[in-house]
Amino acid sequence: MKKKRMVILADIHAGHEYSLTPPSYQRSSATKTGRFERKLWSFYTNALDSLKPIDICAVPGDGIEGKGERSGGVELLTPDRHDQVRMAAEAIAYSEAPVIRLFYGTRYHVGKEEDFESVLVDSLKDRDVTIQGHGFFRINGRAVDIKHKVVGSSIPHGRMTPLAKAVLWNKVWASEGRQPKGEIFIRAHVHYYAYCGGTDWVAIACPALTYNSHFGVRECEGVVDVGMLVFDFDEDGGYTWHPIIADFAELKVRPECL
Repeated sequence: MKKKRMVILADIHAGHEYSLTPPSYQRSSATKTGRFERKLWSFYTNALDSLKPIDICAVPGDGIEGKGERSGGVELLTPDRHDQVRMAAEAIAYSEAPVIRLFYGTRYHVGKEEDFESVLVDSLKDRDVTIQGHGFFRINGRAVDIKHKVVGSSIPHGRMTPLAKAVLWNKVWASEGRQPKGEIFIRAHVHYYAYCGGTDWVAIACPALTYNSHFGVRECEGVVDVGMLVFDFDEDGGYTWHPIIADFAELKVRPECL
C-alpha cells in the first residue's frame, strides 16, 4: 500500500448564488453575491492546490442546487440543471483526483423525477468515476462508510447524536451480515462540521461548500460551516483527518448602526 489522500467536498449546490461557482459563471464583483462567489472560489482553489496530489475525491451529495421551487428560483444563478452540472463538474475536476466517488443527494435539489447528479459521471471524463446512494470502501485497510443524509439537530450538543445513531445502525446491519462493519463514517446534508467517535470508529458531518440560503437565514439558528474534509491514509493502515474551514469577511454579518 502507498499513502493515499482523500478530499471530501460536500453540498456544493452548484447554481445557487452563494455556492461554489467557477469564474466563468460568477456574477459581477460589483454585487454582494459576486464578491462572495470570488472569495469562496479562491478559498477552494487555494486549499486544493495546497493538498495536491489528491488520490480520491468523494462528493457526498447535493452537487447541484436544482430548480429552487420553494424560493421561486430567485436564489439561482441559473435554473438550467445541465449548466449546474457543468459548474459542479468543473469544481470537482479542479481536484485532479484520478478516483472520484459521487453520492446521490436529496431529491429536492438533484431532481424529483430524475437524478441530475448522474450526469456528473459523464461530465467527469478520463477518471475513475461512479455514483451511488451509499458507499462502502476499503482504503489502505480502513472501512469507510459514506452517504449523503444524516438528520440535523437544533441544539449544539445534539449534533453528534444522529451520527452515533448511524454508526449503531451499521453495527446492527453488520451483525446480520448485510453491511460491512464501518470504521470511518462520513455524512453530509446538514451544512455543519461535527464529529464523535469511539475506540474503533469516528463519524463526521461535513462542512458545506455553500452558504446563506433564504431557508437557512429565515428558518434556522445553527452555525453553518463552509469548507471541506481531508483524510490521509498511511501505508500501515493508520489515518489522520482534519477539516479546512473557510474564514473570510463575506461570511460575517456586520450590524447596522442606527
